Amino acid sequence: MPALLLTNARLAGRTDRCDILLDGGRIAAVTPAGASAPVPVSTLPEQVDVDGRMVVPGLWDAHTHLTQWAMVRQRLDVSAATSAAHAAALVRDRLDLAAPPTGGTPLVGYGFRWATWPDTPTAAVLDAVAGDVPVVLLSGDLHSAWASTAGLRFLGIAEHPTGLLREEEWMPASPRIVTVDDAVSDALVADAARAAAARGVVGVVDLEVADNLTAWRRRVAGGWDGLRVRAGVWEQHLDAVLDAGLRHGDPLGDPAGSDLVTQGPLKVISDGSLNTLTAYCFEEYAGVAGPDAHGILNIATDHLVPLMTRAHAAGLRCAIHAIGDRANSLALDAFEASGARGSVEHAQLLRPDDVARFAALGVTASVQPEHAMDDRDVTERLWPGRDDRAFPLAELRAAGVTLALGSDAPVAPLDPWVAIASAVTRSRDGRAPWHPEQRIDVRSALEASVDGRPLDLAVGGPADLAVLDADPLALPAAHDDPADLADALRGTAVAGTLVAGRWTHHAL
Repeated sequence: MPALLLTNARLAGRTDRCDILLDGGRIAAVTPAGASAPVPVSTLPEQVDVDGRMVVPGLWDAHTHLTQWAMVRQRLDVSAATSAAHAAALVRDRLDLAAPPTGGTPLVGYGFRWATWPDTPTAAVLDAVAGDVPVVLLSGDLHSAWASTAGLRFLGIAEHPTGLLREEEWMPASPRIVTVDDAVSDALVADAARAAAARGVVGVVDLEVADNLTAWRRRVAGGWDGLRVRAGVWEQHLDAVLDAGLRHGDPLGDPAGSDLVTQGPLKVISDGSLNTLTAYCFEEYAGVAGPDAHGILNIATDHLVPLMTRAHAAGLRCAIHAIGDRANSLALDAFEASGARGSVEHAQLLRPDDVARFAALGVTASVQPEHAMDDRDVTERLWPGRDDRAFPLAELRAAGVTLALGSDAPVAPLDPWVAIASAVTRSRDGRAPWHPEQRIDVRSALEASVDGRPLDLAVGGPADLAVLDADPLALPAAHDDPADLADALRGTAVAGTLVAGRWTHHAL
């Protein structure tokens, strides 16, 4: 690959201009604009004048389900539904506009959040608009699904009292919806990677619930060059990863020397989610009684600790899903007992003592700030008196906890600027900031989105860069109103993206 010289660039937070030399997939030099490069290059560099645009490290999404996100981009969006009747009307409108799927395949939608609806999602509600057309709607958090009677039959469920499948009712049936042929999924994922590159994304952590070792080796063999991927592994596939001798960061396959796709962490789901009333909490959910009033713990500590210990001994990091405060406390217990390194995924509701434990144990808080905007109303309803402890980003930052921002796509869009906007403003759709005391500044949010790289571009680092039309660090001075700032951050224009010195998005 020929060397590349980006001229007339600016770095985040600075007004002076510089030239950035990229060679061999690395940053070879950063010099004042017009100065000669102080190091030799492998070939005469191509020059691209970025005309004063901002160049920052390429952005990462620290938590995705990439194949599901790629599929959801083609599906019916019912996330705006405010009731079961509203969601059903969106289904009816789609069927009125286009012919239903053929061959008995279902109409699949995504994004509904039923916990605060005034009516109940039932199969009968969908039957009234879809008739014999199978309909399966995935919840916004992917922990439940809502099916029509024909949709239940498609899933292999002969009878169900409501048609709303939660947690362990849904998971065994989910492969009928969340899997497609390899060739189809690979094409969809490649298309999703191109869309991500247009938002400055150079890498993702892929925690797809699948045999990711096989899937990503296949994609690498097929010439994958979309972005960097750390492919997570689930317990049911752990033996294959360990048998292959793979440690965290090891390349997953040929061609030899390619490091775009590497081994990621062991992923474990320890509890459920807020919207399905299954996140595991110390206190009961408001208005909920019975044995599951505190939520559901999906994995016992006496199983989690040996599992994490085994992964850690083999050189893997651990990524433990924990949303409720009790689940987070138990996850931290497991990190301490096992000695494992890694992250808690979501860290949505935390006790103050556990914020300090994150820092003491060196556990990363892998958080999805856009979820705070999705969940603000349901949090106040189901966790009253606890909502000040939800998504405590500023508190985590102040305690010295490493933050890694992500989306959990398809739960939220795979767009780091959406996450950054929510982290910085706690505002969306013009609403007042929600618990503004938990906002973090733009620099902190950006630093939590670049995989630990310095914003001023260290020489020798990977040539994974994003070229922006404006300096995000300057936006707060231009937008006093949080809602305006949120819109400005979400709308950040990306003129170019490079991975290992190669353009993956070029709109200069």
